[in-house]
Parts: sequence; structure tokens; C-alpha cells
Amino acid sequence: MKPVSHLDSYRLQLMADAPPVPDLPMPWDARVARPDGYDLHLVHRWNQAPHVAAFRRQAWTVPQWERRLAELLAGDDVRPVLISWHGRPVIYAEVYRAARHAVAGCYRARPHDLGLNLAVGELAMTDRGLVRSLLPRLTDALFEADPHCTRIVLEPDVRNTRAIRSFEAGGFVAADEIMLPGKLALLMVCKR
Repeated sequence: MKPVSHLDSYRLQLMADAPPVPDLPMPWDARVARPDGYDLHLVHRWNQAPHVAAFRRQAWTVPQWERRLAELLAGDDVRPVLISWHGRPVIYAEVYRAARHAVAGCYRARPHDLGLNLAVGELAMTDRGLVRSLLPRLTDALFEADPHCTRIVLEPDVRNTRAIRSFEAGGFVAADEIMLPGKLALLMVCKR
């Protein structure tokens, strides 16, 4: 067997695996969202909610969400995740490789950079500090799961001031306004 050269070792390091599913400390828990049953209907219902649909623009039908979740799980770019607080699902998240996402055209993405899309599904659970409480734990768990990751990005719609305030309180810093498909976004970064 041929020994691995320094250059080959560097190339292997740059090849990022699928995004990790974070191992969160209590009272938080995260797991992959399944494309059927309870998970499918919960993700569909949450994305139909006006406070989510206004910014995510994914108020799709159940069959569309079923296809979307199945496609995400079959690929290596995005992991759909349900995050629970005290055993109750409260947040739908997508953990993605930023270098394989449209956001990579707006900043110098590194192969191991991770991105997050977050949505608090129930309106009654918003404005309770869940996101600002979750984010430091979530970023720590993602950095631990991928030791090569040095940055995690968010790209909320610039009009979503509630989310932006929560993200800032959770440790993210605004970097730049960027144009993404369907929205003017604020690129926000959390560094290791």
C-alpha cells in the first residue's frame, strides 16, 4: 500500500463528510427528521405556520416535504434535524455544508464550514429565549462533531429581526448582507 503524502493528507482533510447531527446536552436533544409519519407532518405543519412561512418560503404540501426530506437524507450536503427541549420537539433545523450551498457564492467558504437554518415551529414557543439558549450548545456540539470545522454560518432574511437578535445573543456576528435565491440575507458567523 502506498504511503499517504502530505499533499494527499491535506486533500483528504479538505474533503468534508456529510454534516453531523449534533449531540446536544440536556435539556436539549437532536435527531434526524424522518420523511414519514410524525416527523413529516410536524415539519410540514411548522413550515405552513405564518411566522415561519414568511421567511422560509417553504410552505409546501406534504408530498413535497416527503420528497425534500428523503432527498436530503439520501445526500451528503444537508441533514434535516428536529431539536427537542425537555423532550418536546420545538425547532426544525437544517445543518448543511456551506461550501455546497448557494451561500458559498457570497463568501470564501471552506470545505468544513457548516451552515444552519433554524425555525421555531410553534408560535407559542417563540420569544422564550430558546434559540439564544440553544445556539452556544449547538455550535459547541457541531464543532466537537467536526474538528476541522472552524466556522458556522447562518443566513436569515434581513427582515427577520427577531431571529437576527436571537442569533446575535447566541454568539453569531453579522458579517455582510448577501443576495441568495429568493431573499436578501444577513450572513452571520460563529467562529470556533
